[in-house]
Amino acid sequence: MSLEIKKVSEEETITVVLGGRLDTTTAPQLEEFAEKELQDVKNLILDFENLEYISSAGLRIILKLQKMMNKIGTMKLIHVGEAILEIFEVTGFVDFLDIQ
Repeated sequence: MSLEIKKVSEEETITVVLGGRLDTTTAPQLEEFAEKELQDVKNLILDFENLEYISSAGLRIILKLQKMMNKIGTMKLIHVGEAILEIFEVTGFVDFLDIQ
């Protein structure tokens, strides 16, 4: 299964809609996308509505994005499904991610 990445820009906010699986195979795809497309963003929204699975490699990219956005703006996650929310809870990511 692959990772779908869709970027929606609106003024200083960029929404990145993710679909499929964010795992060892697809995490580099999101990392490359972030390095190219998210350098000057002030507000980042990650929409997880169509994301089915996230692995530790995916968590690493989310952590990297959060650290980047802490320096230049804000990041929030929306439409996080129960399975992925449970992973965020078990790993402690809920303590520092803005999940709405």
